Amino acid sequence: MNTPAKPTLFTCVSPALLHLYDVQDAIVVVIDVFRATSTIAAALYNGAEKIIPVDSVQGAIELGEELGAITAGERDGKIAEGLQHGNSPLEYPREFITGKTLVLTTTNGTRLLHMALKNGATEVITGSFANLSAVCDHLVKSGKNVVLGCAAWKDRVNMEDTLFAGAVVSRVRQHFQVFCDASLGAETLYSHARIDTWNFVKKTTHYHRLSAYGLEKDMQWCISADIANVLPVYRDGALVVHS
Repeated sequence: MNTPAKPTLFTCVSPALLHLYDVQDAIVVVIDVFRATSTIAAALYNGAEKIIPVDSVQGAIELGEELGAITAGERDGKIAEGLQHGNSPLEYPREFITGKTLVLTTTNGTRLLHMALKNGATEVITGSFANLSAVCDHLVKSGKNVVLGCAAWKDRVNMEDTLFAGAVVSRVRQHFQVFCDASLGAETLYSHARIDTWNFVKKTTHYHRLSAYGLEKDMQWCISADIANVLPVYRDGALVVHS
């Protein structure tokens, strides 16, 4: 009796490389640890009804007005002009966000999500350390091919997204065929950095970029495992909690 082939797992370390991966029969995990996918996990965990990712600031403003929704997001790490709130997971406590719709646009994460959809991804979910276990459990149960998509920083590879991809690979690899140097590299990075993740992250360019705006608490939250352990999935134009 032949053993069924395991599904494949690949890691795409930059949106500029997404065209090299077949996402049409795969789950794409959009990863933007600092801070879009962490904020998405936080808002949904705290009771947001849905999050609508938009790839432009003006689009977010217009849709927010149309729906009477909260508009939020950033460009280059700062609240974009015309939006009500920023891209911080700490801005969306339960008493504020429960039952509300959030229209979100960010420099890297929402852009990658729309790229994955345009390329025909079967399913798009979002991942961060805040919902690491939910992501891994879903990937294992689904039995589908997986592409871990790192949002990076304006197409340049960044460490924190690659680090999260490595955390996923290390947890799920026995359930997948992992013939992918990017996945192996990410896993090796994670095995080194997990000993003292915070001090490792403090060496990264994105840490220095965001710490200049006083966002150290945001980043500490963003590398904390399973503190908003829900699974955001894209359905009918919005990210909602997978049921």
